[in-house]
Amino acid sequence: MDHSTHAGHPAHHGYHAAAPSLDRIAFLATLHCLSGCAVGEVAGMVLGTALGLSNGETIALAVMLAFISGYAFTMIPLLKAGYGLREASRLALMADTASIAVMEVVDNLVMLAIPGAMDAPLDSFLFWGSLAAALAIAGVAAFPVNRWLIARGKGHAAAHAHH
Repeated sequence: MDHSTHAGHPAHHGYHAAAPSLDRIAFLATLHCLSGCAVGEVAGMVLGTALGLSNGETIALAVMLAFISGYAFTMIPLLKAGYGLREASRLALMADTASIAVMEVVDNLVMLAIPGAMDAPLDSFLFWGSLAAALAIAGVAAFPVNRWLIARGKGHAAAHAHH
């Protein structure tokens, strides 16, 4: 069989896969960042609430854990790909800092703005519903930041160039 005319080789038939749109890339980057951020944010809110910490202490713990887990979500694949800790850390900082910062500011402002959310017990819909809404709003707020950075070859674009 002549492989140059085989249907399994679409490039020989004038077919070229379309590159993903900037919006799709930014959406996926935001979703990736939100996933990492949410792990730490939820852990911090749960721990702070369970330990009876003040709102400020709970938010500080949640923000710290959100940055740690957010960076880890980017660093782990880079480390597995053979990058050293210093380079993986540098790339994670470039890729995620702006996005996580926006998410954390928005998320925690929303939590503070919802009456009773920060004081709600862990077994209440108010706690979990508020946290879910706050994270969703934070993701929406971070999308344009990620889109703007990616369009300029920064943010997640910098890290994904190394995957």
